[in-house]
Amino acid sequence: MDLHVSPDRLCGIGDEAAADLTGQLTIHHELGLTALELRTVDGQGLHELSAGEVADVARRTIVAGLRVPVVDTPIGSWSTTLATDLGAELAVLERSAHAASLVGCDRLRVMSYPNDGRPAHAWRTEALRRMRVLSREAERLGVTLLHENCQGWAGQGAKETLRLLEEVASDRLRLLFDTGNGLAYGYDSVEFLAEVLPWVEHVHIKDGLVRPDEGAEFTMPGEGTARLTECVRLLEASGYRGDYSIEPHLARIPHLALDGDPAELAAGYRAYARRFTSLVCPTGASAQKETSGA
Repeated sequence: MDLHVSPDRLCGIGDEAAADLTGQLTIHHELGLTALELRTVDGQGLHELSAGEVADVARRTIVAGLRVPVVDTPIGSWSTTLATDLGAELAVLERSAHAASLVGCDRLRVMSYPNDGRPAHAWRTEALRRMRVLSREAERLGVTLLHENCQGWAGQGAKETLRLLEEVASDRLRLLFDTGNGLAYGYDSVEFLAEVLPWVEHVHIKDGLVRPDEGAEFTMPGEGTARLTECVRLLEASGYRGDYSIEPHLARIPHLALDGDPAELAAGYRAYARRFTSLVCPTGASAQKETSGA
């Protein structure tokens, strides 16, 4: 099956291209991308901005002709543990939901809490309890939580992810699948995806390989061992029609506090987007070259 993804389904995480909103909007427009996944602006999450600042983000994004499919929050992520105050997390959820509504979005990326040293069964119990509470609050706020297969209890594998969905049992909890995260957590991306397909509503694009004694190293799309194009092929065959959002992790890796040189960040992002476009939508790649003068 050849891949012919529509170019209007390609987007990216803005702060992987530039720290400031102007840079994010400029680079996405230049690349012909139609959507911008928002994580941070000038180092701040949307929940940390004032209502006026978020309104400005919304206005400028609309003027640039970009939609916002997902807002990435730090809830349950590598910046938290099971010991993080749940009341504070609920406050972040409420602020994130309000900010997302201003940019026309009702989906928030979350994770399910790294352990703080507790036994495995205690980690599971507390992570699931927290996710039930957060999902009930999401129902009240009218947003959907997209759990990413990354940091946290349910990010360990498909079995844990399915247990999370079963235990929480909420229409307001669905999945964000990252093609490259299995490299760090020791599972095959295609095998994981095959088990969770019906719940996937958004996709992050990463590729890479595992170096002995060094862990995961990220690469350009198609140059690693994450079976990236096989993942996309499986998603398309299953009827997935959501977005594919690039997250290069070449010069900026938030959980490792690596920000990268701004020029290097932008250049790597452009190259990554063009490479991924050439892999999954050749027609879009041709149009992109004409637009950019490449």
